[in-house]
Amino acid sequence: MDQNLTRQLLQQDTEEKEALALLLERHLSRQEQIFVQKTQMGNTQGYLGSVSLEWLASRVRFASQLPLFRRKYDPITDNIIRDAETVEELQQRPLDWSRQAHLAQYLAVVRNHKFPPVLVVISSGWVNDPHAVEWGGNRRALVSVDDFTSLDQQDRIGLINIGEDYSIFALDGQHRLMGIQGLMELLKTGKLEVYNKYKKATGSMITIDDLIEEYHLDVASLQSLSQEKIGIEIIPAVIQGETYEEARRRVRSIFVHVNRMAISLSKGQLVLLNEDDGFAIISRRLAITHSLLKDRDEHDWNPRVNWDSATISNKSTVLTTLQALQDMAEGYLGDKFSHWKNKDKKNLIALRPDDQEIEEGLEDLQELFDYLASLPSYRQLEQGVKSFELRRFSHETGGGEGNMLFRPVGQIALIQALGFLVFRKEFDLKTIFKKLIYFDEIGGFSNMENSQSLWYGILYDPMKKRIQVSGKKLASRLFIYLLGGVNDEFEKAEIRKALAEARTIKDAATNQEKTIDFQGKFVKPRSVGLPDIL
Repeated sequence: MDQNLTRQLLQQDTEEKEALALLLERHLSRQEQIFVQKTQMGNTQGYLGSVSLEWLASRVRFASQLPLFRRKYDPITDNIIRDAETVEELQQRPLDWSRQAHLAQYLAVVRNHKFPPVLVVISSGWVNDPHAVEWGGNRRALVSVDDFTSLDQQDRIGLINIGEDYSIFALDGQHRLMGIQGLMELLKTGKLEVYNKYKKATGSMITIDDLIEEYHLDVASLQSLSQEKIGIEIIPAVIQGETYEEARRRVRSIFVHVNRMAISLSKGQLVLLNEDDGFAIISRRLAITHSLLKDRDEHDWNPRVNWDSATISNKSTVLTTLQALQDMAEGYLGDKFSHWKNKDKKNLIALRPDDQEIEEGLEDLQELFDYLASLPSYRQLEQGVKSFELRRFSHETGGGEGNMLFRPVGQIALIQALGFLVFRKEFDLKTIFKKLIYFDEIGGFSNMENSQSLWYGILYDPMKKRIQVSGKKLASRLFIYLLGGVNDEFEKAEIRKALAEARTIKDAATNQEKTIDFQGKFVKPRSVGLPDIL
């Protein structure tokens, strides 16, 4: 008896599921409806569902195309023309069209790609028609824009009408929409124009053939991308009982808030989370494993790496930043693992290297930092000297050594030079560091603010009395020269000329340019020579 009852219940359950499946199939086969679940936060009601990438690209428009802003809308860039009328209406950074090609490629070539849901507003033609029958007295809406058909007694799930009579605009996820539109363009035409941030063509193209050749993709898999599903949350442009102004204010408020809440990650946080860039992966692994960088358990031991900011304050006890470590990793290993970099010539993105290559890159970087740790300047850290004492200039509060090895720009310049010498010139790392230890012992890295320093005017700005990031490339060339990596006389002459120009300042009293030699005297530019090779 119990078994028969159980069978009957199971059969009834199966029949109900089949009936439900048939009902949903009948409704979902209609292109003008999608299956959704209601959402509610505060006074904002919405509907959560999913649509194909192809549908999203063709049906959803940018927020700047809302009728409210149409008079101030730039059809070229899809941005709002900012003036006194619109500056208070919409507070979102303009669309950056230089991102489209990378976002489209991400969807095309990264197997585990994923975009979060897009928040959209659905509107209808009557919303902007003050004489429409849907508007009652005092121009209050008699109905809501959303046409929802409930499929349960609690009014929680059902179907929402998204037919051609409705207009849909992205409130959050506009760059996602841009990337999806780029992907559809690529799939339909076989090519995608690469734009700058203002949607001006750069003259470069990404083609399907390039992607297939570079990433070993097949055409069928690429074409199937158009039918992938993405989450979408729909909110109505007008809710029953609202006036036009109240509806406009509500939608505008949601638009501003979702964009304000989306705080950009710092450069360090981007490196920390990046699972595709080989240089980011090995730099953060190095930061937690190498003795020169990792945190210690001893009492009052200060951290060596700033994980968030790309800069270091005067009082900071850190040695470097995670962003600088990534730049060092790329500067050192970029020639060995050139395929880890974005392929700028073709505007193609780089994919995550295989684990074997990552381990090999990490070993190379660890060996480099073992040698760096042997430099007299860095050995002072083990003796209890604080990094800010070695980093600060002598004229700064508290004074310091003005050592370039404690500035990210100096670290990157040195490591880039070493990468060139090791992987292009095939120099021996042990031999290089014998020279660098000697250079350190004679004060070659220190006192950048003094005219006797090689880095005066290059990494140190004598007029503004601060570090000068723009001198990084010349500093790297000088390291290559010092370590014997420049044999061409013409190249040596170029470096000497660049060095003299870097040490040339404008005299405020006479408004004339003067060049400072290594003895602190004003001389003619030709009188500034190159130092001896180590």
